Amino acid sequence: MSLSTARSFLSEAGYGEQELDANSALMELDKGLRSGKLGEQCEAVVLFPKLFQKYPFPILINSAFLKLADIFRLGNNFLRLCVLKVTQQSEKHLEKILNVDEFVKRVFSVIHSNDPVARAITLRMLGSLATIIPERKNAHHSVHQSLDSHDNVEVEAAIFASACFSAQSKDFAAGICNKISEMIQGLDTPVDLKLKLIPMLQHMHHNASLASSSRELLQQLVTSYPSTPMVIVTLHTFTQLAASSLIDIPKQLQLLLQYLKEDPRKAVKRLAIQDLKLLAKKAPHLWNRDNTQTLCECALSSPYNSLKLGMLSVLSTLSGTIAIKQYFNPGTGGASAPPRLTDLVKLVQECCYHSNLAVAAHGVTVLANIAISCPEKDMMQLEQDTVMGLESLLVLCSQDDSPRAQATLKTALTSLVQLLKSRPHLSQSAVEFLLCQLHLARDPSRVLMCHALAAIATQLPVLGEGMLGDLVDLYRVASHSSTDKQQELLVSLATVVFVASQSSLSAEVKTVIKQQLENVANGWTVYCIARQASRMGCHEFSSELYQSLRTRVASEHFYFWLNSLKEFSQAEQCLNGLEDGDYSAAMTAIAEALRSYQKGIASLTAASTPLSPLSYQCDFVKLRIDTLQGLSQLICTCNSLKTSPPPAIATTIALTSGNELQRCGRIAMQMRVSMDEFRSLAARYADLYQSSFDADSATLRNVELQQQSCLLVSHVIEALILDPHSASFQDYGTLGSVQTESEYERRMMSVFNHVLEEVEGLSRKHPPVSYLHTGCLCDAVIALLKVPLSFQRYFFQKLQSTSIKLALSPSPRTPTEPIPVQNNQQLTLKVEGVVQHGSTPGLFRKIQSVCLNVSSSLQSKTGGPEYKIPLDSNTNEIEQRVEPHNDYFSTQFLLNFSILGSHMVNVEASVVDESGIEWKTGPKTTVSVKSLEDPYAQQLRHNQQQQQQAQQARPETAPAPQRSSVYARFQ
Repeated sequence: MSLSTARSFLSEAGYGEQELDANSALMELDKGLRSGKLGEQCEAVVLFPKLFQKYPFPILINSAFLKLADIFRLGNNFLRLCVLKVTQQSEKHLEKILNVDEFVKRVFSVIHSNDPVARAITLRMLGSLATIIPERKNAHHSVHQSLDSHDNVEVEAAIFASACFSAQSKDFAAGICNKISEMIQGLDTPVDLKLKLIPMLQHMHHNASLASSSRELLQQLVTSYPSTPMVIVTLHTFTQLAASSLIDIPKQLQLLLQYLKEDPRKAVKRLAIQDLKLLAKKAPHLWNRDNTQTLCECALSSPYNSLKLGMLSVLSTLSGTIAIKQYFNPGTGGASAPPRLTDLVKLVQECCYHSNLAVAAHGVTVLANIAISCPEKDMMQLEQDTVMGLESLLVLCSQDDSPRAQATLKTALTSLVQLLKSRPHLSQSAVEFLLCQLHLARDPSRVLMCHALAAIATQLPVLGEGMLGDLVDLYRVASHSSTDKQQELLVSLATVVFVASQSSLSAEVKTVIKQQLENVANGWTVYCIARQASRMGCHEFSSELYQSLRTRVASEHFYFWLNSLKEFSQAEQCLNGLEDGDYSAAMTAIAEALRSYQKGIASLTAASTPLSPLSYQCDFVKLRIDTLQGLSQLICTCNSLKTSPPPAIATTIALTSGNELQRCGRIAMQMRVSMDEFRSLAARYADLYQSSFDADSATLRNVELQQQSCLLVSHVIEALILDPHSASFQDYGTLGSVQTESEYERRMMSVFNHVLEEVEGLSRKHPPVSYLHTGCLCDAVIALLKVPLSFQRYFFQKLQSTSIKLALSPSPRTPTEPIPVQNNQQLTLKVEGVVQHGSTPGLFRKIQSVCLNVSSSLQSKTGGPEYKIPLDSNTNEIEQRVEPHNDYFSTQFLLNFSILGSHMVNVEASVVDESGIEWKTGPKTTVSVKSLEDPYAQQLRHNQQQQQQAQQARPETAPAPQRSSVYARFQ
């Protein structure tokens, strides 16, 4: 049967297959739908979501849904149920249905069936379509009628549909509200049906009066029906309504706290805590001091650990927001109590040593957030209490392998790192404590503690050297088996060692790590450690590890990838031994590095595949090569002052021409070329930054630092030699105050500041150009090269994947065939697009809108009348921004092709994130258009040409002059 073909296509297809075979797959599924066997029909129906995922464009989705509507209309209830499930799974694609009326007409015909189950499925289908038919009156009427049905299945389906339409339609919500109120308050309505009707009121938030009437009804219900299920459902609906309408959140907080404090039922208290946490996330700024104080009193008086845990969870959510500051600073009117005397601090200090690990974790989290948020003058004793609570919890959890203990340990370590970032004076004792515990802890706990130590050492590099001895001793005895946790521990320990060493590993440390890797490490562990070494700038060690891994992989592409990494590490290692003032050695080192980089880029190109093109890696390495070449050329230019000094008459030439740069001789021209080259490199780094939408922040900061180094070199050239009088250093004065996040960034910023100070001092004392100026330039180059390059995460690993796929209409039948258009008409170009994500969409940044740029250019001009056409109509340059909905967007452009001939239309997409930053992600699509002359104008022109040719062909015979009668008499 052909369904196997469709099934194989809808599995993981190869690169580029879906454009060719989407229609074929739809035809195969259509054959399954028309099969006489029920099983094959059902199988075909359930394969449609995969088809939508493979080809999410309207033209196919519209056809597919119309076919499903036919099956829904003609099939049995089981097939209808399958179509309903497919529709609910494909909710994001419903807006792409073009023939909505026809689709709804086929589905709606089943509502008149005599079978209540068929009507129930139809009602659920209509509810699932509420996003695209929110104001369809016949659907509203059917839902209203079905609420009065005597069949329970149909009534439940009508309630589902009512909830869906109420969420989408203001008119439906206003019309159904009274009906729902009557049913809820009616004595003949069963309690279980009331429990299903009440949640519908959470959608009555479209205007203030509707929300107010719904809130009054809920208030009556919570008073009139005190049973546990009714109170739970009513309170939760109350909370959802308040969260949507926003204005009633303070009242809802008071109501929930009242039930938490006064109602004795644990189920009601649990529901109140759950809703309080929802409101703490939704609107923490609306929590006043009294609300927080009431919650603390309830937690202090509660004898149940489960309830205390829930209340502490709410306080933990609030402690990281502005609510904690409002608690300790209630306002200008009243005096705030000392932090240690408040109920909140008493509560969390008590909970820090609780026997329940989850309670203790929330306790230390709140206590740490209080210590971070409050003024330092009140915090000395509280800081000590926080550290003691954290240390006791760490000791307890580090000896336990259970998942709960590990989760608690992770929470405690996160709080500790945040506290030390805010209070650096506590770091030394905390590091000593962690190193002591590291020897005693279990392996899973050691991994987490290593992550914390690496974070602390990154924040305070001065603590790294003190860690190194203990870490190396621990590494010697770290692993005795090849379990997963042991392998992860080796990577984590090596990372902390690299951070502590600050990119300068001693021979002893290398020997210890290598010995452990040879004994128990597998290939993936070695690769992870080598990757970390490349990120931390330990290139000599990473080169050796990559060398050992090359022959241990099973794929040719992996071999070339590891070989390229080895070459890049060797190239950076060549620059590691540079010394100040030794310019010839610097030239030699750069040449060696460039040789290795060229080998590496060749291997990197061989490692790329259509599914993994490695475009960022190739661009980054090419820029690094060009930067090294530019720095090498700059040193050569500086040396040319010795080999080709300015001529003796240089001063006279400068005075005569009025150009001060002539005083410097030929070096001035070479410096100008070098300055332009570095500015060009900076622009290319900016382009690489803009094209890296999926990169993490550390990778983007790394690219930004490379760009700043190129701008720095160009500025130094200008300030020292080309234009020392107008060069300004004010724009660079804030470099020292920038908060750095890594050791590489810290060292680069230090070099930037040092170079700027040297250049500023020299440019004020000595006029250009002298050996002092060229020596300062060369020293700046060497200082930049001495900082080991960091290969950040995005070079090795892509955690977020975002791509855009465009479809243009009209589209040519074949790729080489142009689209014909008459020159007196405008072409309507429709651009549709789909945003495709990987496994973790929006991890670093999300798409706010898509920017579409359409431009056209004349490729070749054909014969035709020569008209004087305005310059604006010769080309098209249009830009539009469109916000994608459910990862789909569509817009149209009107293009003018008044000049006869072939035109090339370019459509380029870029994305704008939530911060308003534009990213040049692509793709870029081109389509050929041929502008043809209007047939009517062409006919007129031909007629005029024929008339002109006929006039030119007619002989010019003038009439003979008549003789005058005066002359006739002389004849």
